[in-house]
Amino acid sequence: MAPPHTPVSAGDLTPELLGTPEWSDQLVAAAGIPMYDIPFLTVGGGMGSFVTLDYLRIYGVPASQMRVVSNIDTPWQTYEFLTRCSQIPRSERIRSDSASRPDNIWGFPSYALQETWTDKTPAYLWQLLTEPLLNDYWTPRAGTVFQSLEREAKRIDYWDMLVKGQVRMVRRRAGGGYFTVVTPPEGSAPTKRIIFRSRFVHIAIGYPGLKFLPDLQEFRTKHGDYQHVVNAYEPHEQVYEFLKTRPGTVVIRGGGVVASRVLQRLFDDREKFRLQTQIVHIFRTFVTGSHGPHVWARRKGGDGWAYQGFNYPKSVWGGQLKAQMRRLEGAERAAKYKEMGGTNTPYRRRWQEQMRAGRSGGYYHPVQGTVDRVERGPDGRLVSYVRSSDGIVREPVADYIIDCTGLEADIAEHRIYEDLLRHGGAYRNPVGRLEVERHFEVKGTASGDGVLYASGSATLGGYFPGVDTFLGLQIAAQEIADDLARRGFVRRMGPLRSTSQWFKWAFNSPV
Repeated sequence: MAPPHTPVSAGDLTPELLGTPEWSDQLVAAAGIPMYDIPFLTVGGGMGSFVTLDYLRIYGVPASQMRVVSNIDTPWQTYEFLTRCSQIPRSERIRSDSASRPDNIWGFPSYALQETWTDKTPAYLWQLLTEPLLNDYWTPRAGTVFQSLEREAKRIDYWDMLVKGQVRMVRRRAGGGYFTVVTPPEGSAPTKRIIFRSRFVHIAIGYPGLKFLPDLQEFRTKHGDYQHVVNAYEPHEQVYEFLKTRPGTVVIRGGGVVASRVLQRLFDDREKFRLQTQIVHIFRTFVTGSHGPHVWARRKGGDGWAYQGFNYPKSVWGGQLKAQMRRLEGAERAAKYKEMGGTNTPYRRRWQEQMRAGRSGGYYHPVQGTVDRVERGPDGRLVSYVRSSDGIVREPVADYIIDCTGLEADIAEHRIYEDLLRHGGAYRNPVGRLEVERHFEVKGTASGDGVLYASGSATLGGYFPGVDTFLGLQIAAQEIADDLARRGFVRRMGPLRSTSQWFKWAFNSPV
């Protein structure tokens, strides 16, 4: 796919391009930036991009008609980095149900069936049949997910579609479609930028970055200490290695699934290496029991935690809650999100035993409160000033603080979304993220017969709640594929093609 003639110039964005919301082909050519034509382009290269490409390949779109622009080598690279940092290595189990398979659009056979077969362990099926009454929810190992994704990526020729680079912005094209500006790796192109000219563009770039609690960010900035105050999503193995050498104290901030995984790692190490680690766990909201607005919308809880098997109630995926959300607008939709939202984590029997042992043994100290500030004590350790609801201020002293409160959620922190909000016609939904249609077209960004889609965490607050999950990414991909079929880009998926494609998947045959 050769670019058209490129004038001799810097091949970079000009002030005229930066200030113009809609570009013409002539304007781009005058800047000396090479243009490449591709009908469908997805930006990001993570799980959202992969699942969307997988659906479209199975629907019948040739690999030659699609490209994915990414700065990572594999679709699961970022996800694996985050899970590993948050103490979920390949051997541990993630928070996803058995049938949510980003490598398998049919969800059958499930991960449970796959691991039962490969591990020769029928007990997995018993756990699946008796969850959650007699057993914990069954969830797949991270390694099973990554190996399955690699198999499917090879089957759909993913790496033939991959273009390495960093996307700078997406702008509307005069006459229809979009220009996607890419900064390729240094030395891989004759110009600083290249541009893809596409009818359809899909954005799935995940969270803009790490989010630190304000007091912890202030401490890190003031003292330049990035080793003792850490985010659970960044590498922090030094914490666990230090605790193996001498007794120490760790403060955990947050009450979600990442906090529970970090806590379990500390408990496991304490048992395995016979350590004397002390753990102070600060909950901003301390849950003491079942809670919710009414009897039909209650979540279990206790000891500070809110418990829920998966990220969202099951009716989000195909029940009454999904149907209800598709009808809500504005403030009503925001109120429904607030009702079903909130930090929570799965209930695990083993982990509950460890917490009980920690409380009775005097080495696990859960407290409720808001941290006013963090300071360095005379001995160099970290002092947190924690104000509880009764006004009492506690001052726990620790060697390390681990922030488990989450990832950055403000979409404007990412320059692609910031540019779309400023120049592309996009706007925020009722909860502050990107407003999308029910088929995940970004509202306000239409360009002739072209469509700009988005999926993943940036679209939380739309007509479908569970966007930042495996199954949510699959539902978004199916909505996008069906919309592209309505627009004539691909044929609709019928029962015969679906069946034949499933057999191809089962036998690992190319699409």
